[in-house]
Amino acid sequence: MQVEVIRTLDELDALAEEWNELLECSASHVPFLRHEYLTAWWRTLGGGEWAQGELYVVIARHENGELGGVAPLFITDNLEGRATLMFLGSIEISDYLDIIARPEDLSAFLDILLEHLAGSGTPALQSLDLYNLLESSPTLPALQTAAERFGWEYTQEQLQHCPYIPLPGDWDTYLAGINKKQRHEIRRKMRRAENYELPVHWYIVEDEATLDTEIEDFLRLMAQDAEKQSFLTDVMRSQMQAAVWAAFRANWLQLSFLEVDGEKAAGYLNFDYQDHIWVYNSGIDFKFSTLSPGWVLLGYLLQWANQNGRKAFDFMRGDEAYKYRFGGVDRFVVRAKVQKK
Repeated sequence: MQVEVIRTLDELDALAEEWNELLECSASHVPFLRHEYLTAWWRTLGGGEWAQGELYVVIARHENGELGGVAPLFITDNLEGRATLMFLGSIEISDYLDIIARPEDLSAFLDILLEHLAGSGTPALQSLDLYNLLESSPTLPALQTAAERFGWEYTQEQLQHCPYIPLPGDWDTYLAGINKKQRHEIRRKMRRAENYELPVHWYIVEDEATLDTEIEDFLRLMAQDAEKQSFLTDVMRSQMQAAVWAAFRANWLQLSFLEVDGEKAAGYLNFDYQDHIWVYNSGIDFKFSTLSPGWVLLGYLLQWANQNGRKAFDFMRGDEAYKYRFGGVDRFVVRAKVQKK
């Protein structure tokens, strides 16, 4: 495979179609690796998470010109203040990141990547600091093998919990598989909402004409939490709006709300991608706390996911107790570092 380096946004935009086609058959296929998501991320450097960065996306093509691998990278100072190559999407707002390559091309592409970084005419960094790879990613053993082959140092550390729920495809079967006490609690809260003195209903946003308003309503719900309010700077709000629109246009957005008498009480910003529901963020109006609107909406979303053939409900990063009460199975993301000795 022949190596190319993408250094400008125009060059990156030109890769959109073949990038996403490669992702469809990649060894790691997650929504945060979609071209539209990562280009939206790059335009704000993660909602202002990074003060500066230089685009350095390494791609490789087969002899026939077909795209064979993408290392979506940029140059920046990492958390230790050292200039290095990191994944586009790092760190805070992209739960899962990875190399993009077919399983049969992954090892060869990683060899090509390290060979390129060790060559002349490349940035004098010769290091990778890669966050948020799922512990099950085939990239991790392949990258370790490649590092050893080139005499580079490889280290790996466990980061956050990432619980998820395998779905059986049937709501009653799902409920039967979780703790009896929690099963009773979910049913009780959903039943209370259905019998509430004011009308309660939920919906998934589908109308493009109302999406900007729905996004603002969701951000308002998020901002009722003090920690999330401080997170939602102006540039982060712009980033989230861009990510929501990118997902909507590509048909993998699931933005949902629970309303009480026409007033939004809870919202979930999810991605409906590859037969999985990826739970990205949420917000509630605390004046409806006695109704447990977050739990109720989550129950409806799980019911919908089972009824509509989704295979998993991924809570992504964070070990909040409710994720396990709903049946979350634990796993982790990791950080992999590769540097020349």
